[in-house]
Amino acid sequence: MAERISKSYFQEKSAPELARELLGKTLVRRFPDGSEIRSKITETEAYFGTDDLASHASKGRTPRTELMFGAGGHVYVYLIYGKYWLLNIVTGNKDTPEAVLIRGLEAVNGPGRIGNFLELDKSFYGEDLETSERIWLEDSDLEGEIISGPRVGVDYAGEEWRLRPWRFILKTK
Repeated sequence: MAERISKSYFQEKSAPELARELLGKTLVRRFPDGSEIRSKITETEAYFGTDDLASHASKGRTPRTELMFGAGGHVYVYLIYGKYWLLNIVTGNKDTPEAVLIRGLEAVNGPGRIGNFLELDKSFYGEDLETSERIWLEDSDLEGEIISGPRVGVDYAGEEWRLRPWRFILKTK
């Protein structure tokens, strides 16, 4: 079995660096019946600090964003359109709000579809990736080419933030 990624891994680098490095890592979701889904991460997006107008943290500390202001290695989920829980991983150190959105897995693409596929809900908010028995990441080999481009669905953030090449996709052969 592959090695689980420790919490310190998520604290040593910025969200843009980790968004790239998480490609090819294996996301594991264990369900209450003991069954598991194991799928490699194929697409990510980085959100970096309070200056990043595409980031929830740009609105400051709120009950929703408080977790982003903590140390990396925790799950940050939030609900969109009243039915999709999006999976983010908090990165960086305390008081530097950063996160990486998981946009694609080998098994399913699209952040909303991922949330449904993994059966995420509000109870995952704050889950510790180092100790959780229901969701974690494991190290695995990177196979393929990484391409980057602008983030998706953040037109409201203005051109400077919309065009940042902080969306990363793993292209496999």
